[in-house]
Amino acid sequence: MTSNKTLDMPSIELSQTLERLTDEIMANHPNQEDLVLVGIRTGGAFLAQRLAASITRRTSRPVRVGVLDITLYRDDWTQLSHKPLVGKTELPGSIDDQEVVLVDDVLFTGRTIRAALDALIDYGRPRRIELAVLVDRGGRELPIQPDYVGRAMALPQGQRVNVYLTEMGRPDEVAIELGPPARS
Repeated sequence: MTSNKTLDMPSIELSQTLERLTDEIMANHPNQEDLVLVGIRTGGAFLAQRLAASITRRTSRPVRVGVLDITLYRDDWTQLSHKPLVGKTELPGSIDDQEVVLVDDVLFTGRTIRAALDALIDYGRPRRIELAVLVDRGGRELPIQPDYVGRAMALPQGQRVNVYLTEMGRPDEVAIELGPPARS
């Protein structure tokens, strides 16, 4: 049987990539008191928690981290389900006048990020919003660009990027798999 999966980033490389992203975020945010990492549920939320833990480990100062559910902000939610599963948004207090780094696992069309921006703005007015992604696979439909990128790649039609994390019950890895990409 032939595997439909190609390992693109094994566990050790994923960890190293998160450490590099931590370096870049810390370099741009010397004042952690104004920094809030907000992960898009589900993969982005786990990555935001890991980045916050890495910053805290290095500085011995906690970093605020939140989780954002964008289900009802998606422009395709009615096509996904008549009864969408809505998760909980959990922000660590006010985001007004804060520097928010929005975190997601894979950036593709930009529509997930557009929805996340709409959702985030409903909770307050940050001073600045930046975007950190583990994988930028290209293929944008909206003018959205990340500020922090773990890995950029261009995939042909018929392939998708899947990020698997231990928090999801799988070994850490990024895989390229056959099949249409999720429209995010």
